[in-house]
Amino acid sequence: MSVKYTPVQWNRNKWLYDGVMLIGVVLFLYVFLFVSPEILSHEFPINPQVHNARAFGAAAFVMLTVILCIGPLARIDRRFLPLLYNRRHFGVMTTFVAITHAGFIIDWYFAFSSSNKFEALLFANTSYTQLAGFPFEVFGVFSLLTLLLLAVTSHDFWMKFLTPPVWKRLHSFIYLAYISLVAHVSFGILQDQQNHTVTVIFIGGALCVAGLHAYAAWLDLRKGDKPGTEKDGWIEVCKTSDIENGFAKIRVLPGGDRVAVFNQDGKLSAISNACAHQNGPLGEGKIIDCLVTCPWHGFQYNVTNGRSPAPFTEMVPTYNLRLSGDSIEVQTQANPPGTYVEPVPLPDAKPQEVMA
Repeated sequence: MSVKYTPVQWNRNKWLYDGVMLIGVVLFLYVFLFVSPEILSHEFPINPQVHNARAFGAAAFVMLTVILCIGPLARIDRRFLPLLYNRRHFGVMTTFVAITHAGFIIDWYFAFSSSNKFEALLFANTSYTQLAGFPFEVFGVFSLLTLLLLAVTSHDFWMKFLTPPVWKRLHSFIYLAYISLVAHVSFGILQDQQNHTVTVIFIGGALCVAGLHAYAAWLDLRKGDKPGTEKDGWIEVCKTSDIENGFAKIRVLPGGDRVAVFNQDGKLSAISNACAHQNGPLGEGKIIDCLVTCPWHGFQYNVTNGRSPAPFTEMVPTYNLRLSGDSIEVQTQANPPGTYVEPVPLPDAKPQEVMA
């Protein structure tokens, strides 16, 4: 493979992020194993192996729920962005918790099967034509295999090798994994759950994920996040009075791509809104001295040429701009990544505001 391998660059924030996650998992397991038995009030006594399996299964569900809530929360409120920076670590840890859950299940329920225990997992129950007693195991297997695939390909090496668009589409399978996990729990423990505490937590988590994504999408629609009208290869972005110094206006192009137009000390520059790393929203990042920092993982780009500062080599496309009266217009055809474009000065910019 021609893609250069880059080891994980550990830093204090990543260690802190992972440490908090690990503490959270340990606390959850402790509560489930040693506090919750009285709260859950199981109808029948259960042995330690089954209790352990349920504890790790519940932890995996809660962790995956939190992971899928982080994205819309970061779009709704920027204060949640720090949770997004190392979300892949969260996903990998969730995968290990899910594997532990599967290990307890296989080693207890199928350890003494006359056939191979992995075969027994899939073929011990084949009642696919009835709702009650439906073989919910297949949903769990699909979710686990999907999590394994995403964990294995989570490193930036695979993103560069597969290209960010393909990698992003691949990791969108996390939603299918979650839907399958919801089905796994629904057809499993909830079929004979006598205490409704777990039911409320489960339904509440699933509704929270769906509700946050719906609300974030509604906010995007309120922002007018829809393609502009093209005229002779140009579309209007906004009025000159609408773009604040140090910020950007994001516009959807007719083809579906997004462009971010920045006002840096009275001069306008436009680059793709999609970060070359993971398609993060560059237009929502902070800009200092022509460098915009992606709010997702901290990648930086010069807004005049779309290039990351040395020694980094990431590049994004740039766009041509022009003023038409008091309107800022962008050319819909992008320039090749890394192409320098002379900034367009705003007519009402003060002399001291314009960069040298």
